[in-house]
Amino acid sequence: MANYKKPRFKDAAFKRFLSVVLGTLLLVSLLVVSLGTNATPGSSGLDEGLSESVVNIQSFREKLNLPKENDFSIRLEKQNRLPPRNIDLYPRLAKDHITIVLYVHNRPQYLRVVVNSLSKVVGISETLLIVSHDGYFEEMNKIVEGIKFCRLKQIFAPYSPHVFTDSFPGVSSKDCQEKDDAGKKHCVGNPDRYGNHRSPNIVSLKHHWWWMMNTVWDGLKETRGHDGHILFIEEDHFIYPNAYRNLQLLVSLKPNKCPDCYAANLAPCDVNLRGEGWNSLVAERMGNVGYAFNRTVWRKIHGKAKEFCFFDDYNWDITMWATVYPSFGSPVYTLRGPRTSAVHFGKCGLHQGQGKANACIDNGSVNIQVDDIDKVANIRPEWDVKVCQNQPGYKAGFKGWGGWGDNRDHRLCLNFAQMYH
Repeated sequence: MANYKKPRFKDAAFKRFLSVVLGTLLLVSLLVVSLGTNATPGSSGLDEGLSESVVNIQSFREKLNLPKENDFSIRLEKQNRLPPRNIDLYPRLAKDHITIVLYVHNRPQYLRVVVNSLSKVVGISETLLIVSHDGYFEEMNKIVEGIKFCRLKQIFAPYSPHVFTDSFPGVSSKDCQEKDDAGKKHCVGNPDRYGNHRSPNIVSLKHHWWWMMNTVWDGLKETRGHDGHILFIEEDHFIYPNAYRNLQLLVSLKPNKCPDCYAANLAPCDVNLRGEGWNSLVAERMGNVGYAFNRTVWRKIHGKAKEFCFFDDYNWDITMWATVYPSFGSPVYTLRGPRTSAVHFGKCGLHQGQGKANACIDNGSVNIQVDDIDKVANIRPEWDVKVCQNQPGYKAGFKGWGGWGDNRDHRLCLNFAQMYH
Protein backbone atom coordinates (compact mmCIF):
# COMPACT_ATOMS: atom_id res chain seq x y z
CA MET A 1 0.00 0.00 0.00
CA ALA A 2 2.92 2.32 0.73
CA ASN A 3 4.21 1.97 -2.81
CA TYR A 4 0.69 2.80 -4.09
CA LYS A 5 -0.05 5.93 -1.96
CA LYS A 6 3.26 7.73 -2.42
CA PRO A 7 2.89 8.36 -6.15
CA ARG A 8 -0.73 9.52 -5.53
CA PHE A 9 0.53 12.15 -3.00
CA LYS A 10 3.18 13.45 -5.40
CA ASP A 11 0.65 13.62 -8.21
CA ALA A 12 -1.84 15.62 -6.11
CA ALA A 13 0.87 18.02 -4.91
CA PHE A 14 2.02 18.63 -8.47
CA LYS A 15 -1.53 19.37 -9.58
CA ARG A 16 -2.01 21.87 -6.76
CA PHE A 17 1.30 23.53 -7.61
CA LEU A 18 0.35 23.73 -11.28
CA SER A 19 -3.03 25.27 -10.49
CA VAL A 20 -1.39 27.95 -8.31
CA VAL A 21 1.09 28.83 -11.07
CA LEU A 22 -1.64 29.02 -13.72
CA GLY A 23 -3.85 31.11 -11.43
CA THR A 24 -1.02 33.52 -10.70
CA LEU A 25 -0.24 33.92 -14.41
CA LEU A 26 -3.91 34.58 -15.13
CA LEU A 27 -4.12 37.28 -12.44
CA VAL A 28 -0.97 38.97 -13.71
CA SER A 29 -2.35 38.95 -17.25
CA LEU A 30 -5.63 40.49 -16.14
CA LEU A 31 -3.77 43.16 -14.15
CA VAL A 32 -1.66 44.12 -17.16
CA VAL A 33 -4.74 44.40 -19.38
CA SER A 34 -6.56 46.44 -16.74
CA LEU A 35 -3.71 48.90 -16.39
CA GLY A 36 -3.50 49.27 -20.12
CA THR A 37 -7.19 49.99 -20.62
CA ASN A 38 -7.63 52.28 -17.60
CA ALA A 39 -4.71 54.62 -18.28
CA THR A 40 -5.89 58.21 -18.68
CA PRO A 41 -4.60 60.58 -21.41
CA GLY A 42 -1.63 62.52 -20.15
CA SER A 43 -1.32 60.45 -16.99
CA SER A 44 2.26 59.49 -17.82
CA GLY A 45 3.32 63.10 -17.36
CA LEU A 46 5.55 65.26 -19.52
CA ASP A 47 7.67 62.34 -20.73
CA GLU A 48 4.93 60.91 -22.92
CA GLY A 49 5.89 60.91 -26.58
CA LEU A 50 4.20 62.82 -29.36
CA SER A 51 2.96 59.56 -30.88
CA GLU A 52 1.05 58.72 -27.70
CA SER A 53 -0.39 62.24 -27.65
CA VAL A 54 -1.53 61.80 -31.24
CA VAL A 55 -3.37 58.58 -30.36
CA ASN A 56 -5.12 60.18 -27.37
CA ILE A 57 -6.12 63.28 -29.31
CA GLN A 58 -7.29 61.34 -32.36
CA SER A 59 -9.58 59.08 -30.33
CA PHE A 60 -10.90 62.13 -28.50
CA ARG A 61 -11.53 63.97 -31.78
CA GLU A 62 -13.32 61.00 -33.31
CA LYS A 63 -15.81 60.85 -30.45
CA LEU A 64 -16.69 64.54 -30.78
CA ASN A 65 -16.26 64.88 -34.54
CA LEU A 66 -13.78 67.74 -34.04
CA PRO A 67 -11.85 69.05 -37.05
CA LYS A 68 -8.81 67.04 -38.09
CA GLU A 69 -5.82 68.52 -36.32
CA ASN A 70 -2.45 69.32 -37.86
CA ASP A 71 0.94 68.78 -36.26
CA PHE A 72 1.01 72.33 -34.91
CA SER A 73 -2.35 72.10 -33.15
CA ILE A 74 -1.34 68.77 -31.63
CA ARG A 75 1.82 70.37 -30.25
CA LEU A 76 -0.31 73.13 -28.72
CA GLU A 77 -2.49 70.49 -27.05
CA LYS A 78 0.61 68.99 -25.51
CA GLN A 79 1.87 72.43 -24.46
CA ASN A 80 -1.38 73.00 -22.57
CA ARG A 81 -0.55 70.08 -20.27
CA LEU A 82 2.72 71.59 -19.06
CA PRO A 83 2.80 72.61 -15.38
CA PRO A 84 2.73 76.30 -14.42
CA ARG A 85 5.89 78.38 -14.56
CA ASN A 86 7.55 80.16 -11.61
CA ILE A 87 6.58 77.47 -9.09
CA ASP A 88 10.11 77.76 -7.69
CA LEU A 89 9.48 81.46 -7.02
CA TYR A 90 5.96 80.97 -5.65
CA PRO A 91 5.74 77.42 -4.26
CA ARG A 92 2.42 78.01 -2.48
CA LEU A 93 -0.74 79.84 -3.46
CA ALA A 94 -2.80 81.69 -0.86
CA LYS A 95 -5.63 79.58 0.53
CA ASP A 96 -8.29 82.08 -0.54
CA HIS A 97 -6.66 83.03 -3.84
CA ILE A 98 -8.75 84.04 -6.84
CA THR A 99 -7.31 82.68 -10.08
CA ILE A 100 -6.91 85.28 -12.84
CA VAL A 101 -7.42 84.38 -16.50
CA LEU A 102 -6.09 86.80 -19.12
CA TYR A 103 -7.30 86.00 -22.63
CA VAL A 104 -5.26 87.45 -25.48
CA HIS A 105 -5.21 87.54 -29.25
CA ASN A 106 -2.46 89.26 -31.23
CA ARG A 107 -2.04 92.80 -29.97
CA PRO A 108 1.42 92.87 -28.34
CA GLN A 109 1.34 96.64 -27.73
CA TYR A 110 -1.80 96.14 -25.64
CA LEU A 111 -0.44 93.09 -23.85
CA ARG A 112 2.66 94.94 -22.65
CA VAL A 113 0.46 97.57 -21.01
CA VAL A 114 -1.71 94.96 -19.28
CA VAL A 115 1.24 92.90 -18.05
CA ASN A 116 2.89 96.02 -16.67
CA SER A 117 -0.30 96.97 -14.82
CA LEU A 118 -0.67 93.44 -13.42
CA SER A 119 2.90 93.54 -12.10
CA LYS A 120 1.84 96.39 -9.79
CA VAL A 121 -1.31 94.75 -8.45
CA VAL A 122 -1.18 94.21 -4.68
CA GLY A 123 -1.48 90.49 -3.92
CA ILE A 124 -0.72 89.27 -7.45
CA SER A 125 2.07 87.04 -6.12
CA GLU A 126 -0.49 85.07 -4.07
CA THR A 127 -2.40 83.68 -7.03
CA LEU A 128 -2.18 81.85 -10.36
CA LEU A 129 -2.32 83.77 -13.64
CA ILE A 130 -3.52 81.79 -16.65
CA VAL A 131 -2.94 83.35 -20.07
CA SER A 132 -5.15 81.93 -22.81
CA HIS A 133 -3.91 82.54 -26.35
CA ASP A 134 -6.10 82.58 -29.46
CA GLY A 135 -3.65 80.49 -31.46
CA TYR A 136 0.09 81.04 -31.27
CA PHE A 137 2.00 84.27 -31.96
CA GLU A 138 5.69 84.38 -31.11
CA GLU A 139 5.81 87.98 -29.89
CA MET A 140 2.80 87.43 -27.61
CA ASN A 141 4.39 84.28 -26.23
CA LYS A 142 7.67 86.05 -25.47
CA ILE A 143 5.92 88.81 -23.55
CA VAL A 144 4.08 86.29 -21.39
CA GLU A 145 7.16 84.15 -20.80
CA GLY A 146 8.84 87.22 -19.31
CA ILE A 147 6.32 87.37 -16.44
CA LYS A 148 8.03 86.71 -13.10
CA PHE A 149 5.68 88.39 -10.61
CA CYS A 150 3.40 85.37 -9.99
CA ARG A 151 2.81 81.73 -10.79
CA LEU A 152 1.96 81.50 -14.48
CA LYS A 153 0.34 79.03 -16.86
CA GLN A 154 -0.13 79.43 -20.60
CA ILE A 155 -2.76 77.67 -22.71
CA PHE A 156 -3.21 77.87 -26.47
CA ALA A 157 -6.48 77.34 -28.35
CA PRO A 158 -5.61 74.36 -30.58
CA TYR A 159 -8.67 74.85 -32.80
CA SER A 160 -8.08 78.53 -33.42
CA PRO A 161 -8.56 79.56 -37.07
CA HIS A 162 -5.07 81.06 -36.84
CA VAL A 163 -3.64 77.55 -36.44
CA PHE A 164 -5.37 76.17 -39.56
CA THR A 165 -4.15 77.89 -42.73
CA ASP A 166 -5.95 75.79 -45.35
CA SER A 167 -8.90 74.07 -43.66
CA PHE A 168 -11.72 74.71 -41.22
CA PRO A 169 -11.75 76.36 -38.67
CA GLY A 170 -9.40 78.46 -40.81
CA VAL A 171 -9.90 79.29 -44.48
CA SER A 172 -10.50 76.53 -47.00
CA SER A 173 -10.27 76.92 -50.78
CA LYS A 174 -13.85 75.65 -51.04
CA ASP A 175 -15.30 78.15 -48.57
CA CYS A 176 -17.90 80.65 -49.70
CA GLN A 177 -16.77 84.28 -49.49
CA GLU A 178 -18.74 87.34 -48.40
CA LYS A 179 -22.20 87.09 -50.07
CA ASP A 180 -21.51 84.13 -52.39
CA ASP A 181 -24.46 81.97 -53.41
CA ALA A 182 -23.41 78.48 -52.31
CA GLY A 183 -25.60 76.82 -54.98
CA LYS A 184 -24.24 78.85 -57.85
CA LYS A 185 -20.63 78.99 -56.67
CA HIS A 186 -20.57 75.35 -55.50
CA CYS A 187 -18.83 76.52 -52.34
CA VAL A 188 -19.13 75.46 -48.70
CA GLY A 189 -20.77 77.54 -45.98
CA ASN A 190 -23.97 78.95 -44.54
CA PRO A 191 -24.55 82.72 -44.52
CA ASP A 192 -25.60 84.69 -41.46
CA ARG A 193 -28.94 86.49 -41.15
CA TYR A 194 -27.57 89.30 -43.31
CA GLY A 195 -26.37 87.04 -46.14
CA ASN A 196 -22.67 87.17 -45.22
CA HIS A 197 -20.45 84.10 -44.96
CA ARG A 198 -18.07 83.47 -42.07
CA SER A 199 -14.80 85.30 -41.58
CA PRO A 200 -12.35 83.10 -39.62
CA ASN A 201 -10.60 86.09 -38.02
CA ILE A 202 -13.93 87.30 -36.67
CA VAL A 203 -15.50 84.04 -35.47
CA SER A 204 -12.32 83.21 -33.57
CA LEU A 205 -13.36 85.79 -30.94
CA LYS A 206 -16.37 83.75 -29.85
CA HIS A 207 -14.69 80.36 -30.34
CA HIS A 208 -11.71 81.31 -28.20
CA TRP A 209 -13.82 82.64 -25.34
CA TRP A 210 -16.01 79.52 -25.26
CA TRP A 211 -13.08 77.11 -25.59
CA MET A 212 -11.24 78.99 -22.81
CA MET A 213 -14.22 78.89 -20.44
CA ASN A 214 -14.74 75.16 -20.91
CA THR A 215 -11.02 74.46 -20.61
CA VAL A 216 -10.43 76.57 -17.50
CA TRP A 217 -13.49 75.36 -15.59
CA ASP A 218 -13.57 71.72 -16.66
CA GLY A 219 -10.31 70.81 -18.39
CA LEU A 220 -7.23 72.13 -16.62
CA LYS A 221 -5.77 70.16 -13.74
CA GLU A 222 -5.05 73.44 -11.93
CA THR A 223 -8.65 74.73 -11.95
CA ARG A 224 -11.15 71.95 -12.71
CA GLY A 225 -11.55 71.27 -8.98
CA HIS A 226 -11.84 74.96 -8.09
CA ASP A 227 -15.33 75.99 -6.97
CA GLY A 228 -14.58 79.60 -6.03
CA HIS A 229 -14.49 82.70 -8.18
CA ILE A 230 -12.21 83.12 -11.18
CA LEU A 231 -11.44 86.58 -12.59
CA PHE A 232 -11.43 87.08 -16.37
CA ILE A 233 -9.67 90.00 -18.05
CA GLU A 234 -8.64 90.79 -21.62
CA GLU A 235 -5.51 92.17 -23.22
CA ASP A 236 -6.94 95.70 -23.40
CA HIS A 237 -7.96 95.95 -19.73
CA PHE A 238 -5.72 98.14 -17.57
CA ILE A 239 -5.78 96.76 -14.02
CA TYR A 240 -5.38 99.09 -11.05
CA PRO A 241 -3.09 98.19 -8.12
CA ASN A 242 -6.05 97.68 -5.76
CA ALA A 243 -8.02 95.43 -8.11
CA TYR A 244 -7.21 92.11 -6.49
CA ARG A 245 -7.83 93.27 -2.91
CA ASN A 246 -11.08 94.96 -3.93
CA LEU A 247 -12.19 91.79 -5.70
CA GLN A 248 -11.50 89.69 -2.61
CA LEU A 249 -13.70 92.06 -0.61
CA LEU A 250 -16.50 91.94 -3.18
CA VAL A 251 -16.45 88.15 -3.27
CA SER A 252 -16.60 87.92 0.53
CA LEU A 253 -19.41 90.52 0.79
CA LYS A 254 -21.54 89.25 -2.09
CA PRO A 255 -23.36 86.38 -0.26
CA ASN A 256 -24.79 88.76 2.34
CA LYS A 257 -24.85 92.11 0.55
CA CYS A 258 -26.20 90.85 -2.78
CA PRO A 259 -27.16 87.15 -2.63
CA ASP A 260 -28.87 87.40 -6.03
CA CYS A 261 -25.74 88.76 -7.72
CA TYR A 262 -24.19 86.29 -10.12
CA ALA A 263 -20.75 87.89 -10.28
CA ALA A 264 -18.37 90.61 -9.14
CA ASN A 265 -16.96 93.25 -11.48
CA LEU A 266 -13.92 95.49 -11.30
CA ALA A 267 -15.46 98.13 -13.57
CA PRO A 268 -18.87 99.59 -14.49
CA CYS A 269 -20.78 97.89 -17.30
CA ASP A 270 -20.53 101.18 -19.22
CA VAL A 271 -16.87 101.10 -20.23
CA ASN A 272 -16.81 104.89 -20.57
CA LEU A 273 -17.50 105.41 -16.86
CA ARG A 274 -15.00 105.37 -13.99
CA GLY A 275 -17.56 104.98 -11.21
CA GLU A 276 -19.91 107.22 -9.25
CA GLY A 277 -17.81 107.83 -6.17
CA TRP A 278 -20.71 106.94 -3.85
CA ASN A 279 -20.28 105.56 -0.36
CA SER A 280 -22.10 102.40 -1.37
CA LEU A 281 -21.67 99.26 -3.39
CA VAL A 282 -23.35 98.99 -6.78
CA ALA A 283 -25.42 96.11 -8.20
CA GLU A 284 -25.95 96.41 -11.94
CA ARG A 285 -26.08 94.42 -15.17
CA MET A 286 -23.11 92.15 -15.82
CA GLY A 287 -20.13 93.89 -17.40
CA ASN A 288 -17.39 92.56 -19.66
CA VAL A 289 -14.37 94.26 -18.03
CA GLY A 290 -12.82 92.41 -15.10
CA TYR A 291 -15.66 90.01 -14.27
CA ALA A 292 -15.48 87.12 -11.79
CA PHE A 293 -17.92 84.30 -11.03
CA ASN A 294 -17.87 80.85 -9.44
CA ARG A 295 -18.52 77.31 -10.62
CA THR A 296 -22.23 77.46 -9.79
CA VAL A 297 -22.65 80.29 -12.27
CA TRP A 298 -20.46 78.51 -14.81
CA ARG A 299 -22.74 75.47 -14.60
CA LYS A 300 -25.72 77.69 -15.47
CA ILE A 301 -23.82 79.18 -18.40
CA HIS A 302 -22.63 75.78 -19.61
CA GLY A 303 -26.22 74.53 -19.47
CA LYS A 304 -27.10 77.15 -22.08
CA ALA A 305 -24.57 75.90 -24.65
CA LYS A 306 -27.17 75.63 -27.41
CA GLU A 307 -28.37 79.17 -26.85
CA PHE A 308 -24.79 80.40 -26.92
CA CYS A 309 -23.69 78.39 -29.94
CA PHE A 310 -26.65 79.11 -32.21
CA PHE A 311 -27.10 82.85 -31.60
CA ASP A 312 -26.08 84.73 -34.74
CA ASP A 313 -23.51 87.13 -33.31
CA TYR A 314 -19.75 86.68 -33.35
CA ASN A 315 -19.36 88.60 -30.07
CA TRP A 316 -19.38 86.41 -26.96
CA ASP A 317 -20.50 89.24 -24.67
CA ILE A 318 -23.44 90.35 -26.83
CA THR A 319 -24.45 86.69 -27.10
CA MET A 320 -24.48 86.44 -23.32
CA TRP A 321 -26.46 89.67 -22.86
CA ALA A 322 -29.00 88.97 -25.60
CA THR A 323 -29.75 85.28 -25.14
CA VAL A 324 -27.90 83.45 -22.32
CA TYR A 325 -28.50 85.78 -19.36
CA PRO A 326 -32.18 86.38 -20.25
CA SER A 327 -32.71 82.60 -20.32
CA PHE A 328 -31.85 82.42 -16.60
CA GLY A 329 -35.33 83.77 -15.83
CA SER A 330 -34.28 86.61 -13.51
CA PRO A 331 -32.08 89.72 -13.79
CA VAL A 332 -28.37 88.93 -13.85
CA TYR A 333 -26.74 91.40 -11.49
CA THR A 334 -23.09 91.82 -10.65
CA LEU A 335 -21.60 93.53 -7.59
CA ARG A 336 -18.92 96.21 -7.86
CA GLY A 337 -17.43 99.13 -6.01
CA PRO A 338 -18.30 102.81 -6.64
CA ARG A 339 -14.88 103.46 -8.14
CA THR A 340 -13.41 101.44 -10.99
CA SER A 341 -10.45 99.09 -10.51
CA ALA A 342 -10.03 98.33 -14.20
CA VAL A 343 -10.25 100.34 -17.42
CA HIS A 344 -10.87 99.31 -21.02
CA PHE A 345 -8.33 101.24 -23.08
CA GLY A 346 -8.66 99.58 -26.51
CA LYS A 347 -9.01 101.91 -29.45
CA CYS A 348 -9.45 99.37 -32.23
CA GLY A 349 -10.90 95.98 -32.99
CA LEU A 350 -9.84 92.56 -31.89
CA HIS A 351 -7.59 91.61 -34.80
CA GLN A 352 -6.11 95.02 -35.49
CA GLY A 353 -3.14 96.75 -33.97
CA GLN A 354 -0.62 93.93 -34.24
CA GLY A 355 2.14 96.02 -35.80
CA LYS A 356 3.88 99.16 -34.62
CA ALA A 357 2.39 101.21 -37.47
CA ASN A 358 -1.18 100.44 -36.39
CA ALA A 359 -0.75 99.71 -32.72
CA CYS A 360 -3.91 101.63 -31.74
CA ILE A 361 -2.08 103.12 -28.76
CA ASP A 362 -0.82 106.68 -28.73
CA ASN A 363 2.99 106.52 -28.96
CA GLY A 364 2.81 102.85 -27.95
CA SER A 365 1.59 103.67 -24.43
CA VAL A 366 -1.50 104.66 -22.47
CA ASN A 367 -1.93 107.44 -19.97
CA ILE A 368 -4.33 106.22 -17.30
CA GLN A 369 -4.35 108.22 -14.10
CA VAL A 370 -3.80 106.11 -10.99
CA ASP A 371 -4.46 108.05 -7.79
CA ASP A 372 -3.39 107.07 -4.29
CA ILE A 373 -6.92 105.82 -3.58
CA ASP A 374 -6.52 103.35 -6.47
CA LYS A 375 -3.46 101.77 -4.87
CA VAL A 376 -5.20 100.37 -1.79
CA ALA A 377 -8.52 98.60 -1.21
CA ASN A 378 -11.22 101.29 -1.21
CA ILE A 379 -14.35 99.23 -0.55
CA ARG A 380 -15.98 99.35 2.88
CA PRO A 381 -17.82 96.33 4.33
CA GLU A 382 -20.38 98.56 6.08
CA TRP A 383 -21.65 100.07 2.83
CA ASP A 384 -25.16 99.37 1.58
CA VAL A 385 -25.90 98.30 -1.99
CA LYS A 386 -27.53 100.54 -4.58
CA VAL A 387 -29.30 98.54 -7.29
CA CYS A 388 -29.31 99.97 -10.83
CA GLN A 389 -32.34 98.85 -12.81
CA ASN A 390 -33.48 99.28 -16.43
CA GLN A 391 -30.01 100.07 -17.68
CA PRO A 392 -29.37 100.54 -21.39
CA GLY A 393 -27.61 97.84 -23.37
CA TYR A 394 -28.19 94.63 -25.28
CA LYS A 395 -31.19 92.67 -24.04
CA ALA A 396 -33.46 89.78 -24.97
CA GLY A 397 -35.00 90.39 -28.37
CA PHE A 398 -31.85 91.67 -30.03
CA LYS A 399 -31.26 89.51 -33.10
CA GLY A 400 -27.48 89.81 -33.26
CA TRP A 401 -24.92 91.46 -35.50
CA GLY A 402 -24.38 88.30 -37.52
CA GLY A 403 -21.08 86.75 -38.54
CA TRP A 404 -22.08 83.46 -36.90
CA GLY A 405 -24.32 81.63 -39.36
CA ASP A 406 -22.14 78.74 -40.49
CA ASN A 407 -23.28 75.33 -39.28
CA ARG A 408 -19.65 74.25 -38.88
CA ASP A 409 -19.10 76.98 -36.30
CA HIS A 410 -22.24 75.89 -34.45
CA ARG A 411 -21.02 72.28 -34.30
CA LEU A 412 -17.50 73.23 -33.19
CA CYS A 413 -18.94 75.43 -30.46
CA LEU A 414 -21.14 72.60 -29.18
CA ASN A 415 -18.19 70.22 -29.29
CA PHE A 416 -16.21 72.57 -27.04
CA ALA A 417 -19.03 72.29 -24.51
CA GLN A 418 -18.64 68.49 -24.49
CA MET A 419 -14.84 68.25 -24.54
CA TYR A 420 -14.44 67.40 -20.86
CA HIS A 421 -17.73 65.60 -20.24
